[in-house]
Amino acid sequence: MVAWWDTRQVPLYLAAIGVGVLAGLAAPSAAPMLERAINPVLALLLFATFLAVPLTEVASGFRDVRFLATVMVANFVVVPPLALGLSRFVADDRGLVVGVLLVLLTPCVDYVIVFTGLAGGARARLLAAAPLLMLAQILLLPGYLYLFAGTEVLDVVEVAPFVEAFVVLVVAPLGAAAVVQALARRHRAGRAVEVALAAAMVPLMMATLAVVIGSQVAEVGAEAVRLLRLVPLYAAWVVLAVAAGLLVSRVARLDVPATRAATFSVTTRNSLVVLPLALALPEALAIAPLAVVTQTMVELVAMVVLVRVLPRLTPAGPARTGDRPAPD
Repeated sequence: MVAWWDTRQVPLYLAAIGVGVLAGLAAPSAAPMLERAINPVLALLLFATFLAVPLTEVASGFRDVRFLATVMVANFVVVPPLALGLSRFVADDRGLVVGVLLVLLTPCVDYVIVFTGLAGGARARLLAAAPLLMLAQILLLPGYLYLFAGTEVLDVVEVAPFVEAFVVLVVAPLGAAAVVQALARRHRAGRAVEVALAAAMVPLMMATLAVVIGSQVAEVGAEAVRLLRLVPLYAAWVVLAVAAGLLVSRVARLDVPATRAATFSVTTRNSLVVLPLALALPEALAIAPLAVVTQTMVELVAMVVLVRVLPRLTPAGPARTGDRPAPD
């Protein structure tokens, strides 16, 4: 069965998204319960992902200065002008502009590692970059919002949601994975946990996709006409971000696994973390959280497709130890 779903990942993920859409529309009252389930399900998925990455490889990722510099420059120098340019297409709607900027200016540090691994990217190096990406967006987001959206948005930029998400979705699963890896070297039970979670990666990803989509689709549907303008914009973002990631990686002369990791980092956004910030905006900007959620829905579909497309855009060459591609 594991071999069966490993070879059918993309259709299974698309099916999970479809189930989430149907469930969310059929039972909108279940949305709050599903929303509360997002972090636990995502944390379990990331625990399984981190468990498959030997921590010695994460440590070596800190020494890859070229990759770290490339990811930082791509996300905080190349991305902001792209985000600003795309936000101009909804410049007549202040709430949409703020939502677009909030989500596009913040790189993802959680499930991007999962998608990177599925595409055969350097997930250990990207995991090593996660603390830097989180710290940089906390420090730089207020400045970018001030320049691009004005002072009124700065009141909702708080450190707490970023710190909480980093602890729950990165630090805790990573610590648990380290404990299980240590046990696996000494006890059969630890090894059994490793094997079981490795086999469960596809179902865990399906559960994550269904829960995230199911929790948000009804609310988005209620403002569908207004939010529909964002769908082509977010689709364009994926194309532009992938192109930017590939270009920056080529200039930096990264290897194939690192190129895939950098491209996913540039493309995938921190929507689940910035959503609380958007929810704290004044009533006049009440559409902004839904603009963030719309990006999540477009992104999840795009990431499922990109898992197949990016390896074709970056044909595999010699990879570093520990950055082996996932089963295609």
